[in-house]
Amino acid sequence: MSDAPELPELGELLSALTPPAPVKRKGSLHANTVAELRSMIVTGVLAPGARLNERELCERLSVSRTPVREAIKTLIQDGLLRSLPNHSAVVAELDADEIAALVDVLAAIEALAGELAAARMTDEAVAEIGMLHYRMMLHHSRGELPGYFEANKAFHRRIIELSGNSVLGWVWDLLSLRVDRARYSSNLWPTRWKVATEEHQQILDALGARDPERAGRALRDHVRNGLSGLVAALREREAAPRG
Repeated sequence: MSDAPELPELGELLSALTPPAPVKRKGSLHANTVAELRSMIVTGVLAPGARLNERELCERLSVSRTPVREAIKTLIQDGLLRSLPNHSAVVAELDADEIAALVDVLAAIEALAGELAAARMTDEAVAEIGMLHYRMMLHHSRGELPGYFEANKAFHRRIIELSGNSVLGWVWDLLSLRVDRARYSSNLWPTRWKVATEEHQQILDALGARDPERAGRALRDHVRNGLSGLVAALREREAAPRG
């Protein structure tokens, strides 16, 4: 009998050379599920009043029922979903009074951020905001609303960051959970979408001129103009007789 050592199998060699697959952390899985479900609500894939089907969501998001159920609980707390007595959930309807109240607060916050940011703008910051505006214009020219919405949010978030006020950023993030769906819906009207791009140019010009007053006014008007039409449409629908 030979004393030569037994050679390992090919599978054993590959196992030794191949690093183990990363394990998904529970926190990351929850955050990703929440983000995907929130995106489906914001973009209208799940329409207002739609009842959630956990099994279908599990298949669509490629996750088990536990992260789906936890995500639903989170979005109920955020106000995007409404819990029913039988423990199921539906997508919350857009409420005109709530959106109007959000507009008042968001307009004031973004106006203040614009004033603070304009006073602190550097050439690099102006160029950065300009690139985000260019991305929005590119998506608008292609009719790509999801891409436009993403660039639009990055545009507004960067102005908040450039204000240098961390409290503004904290409050803005909280409001975004409620106002994103309304902002997305407002751009479904082609005429409003086009005007929004022109208003973003005015904001960019005011920031580039380092003009706090003009920047604040441009952002305040932009927020109000963007959502006033949606509020009016919702109030008209709410006032209409139900047949």
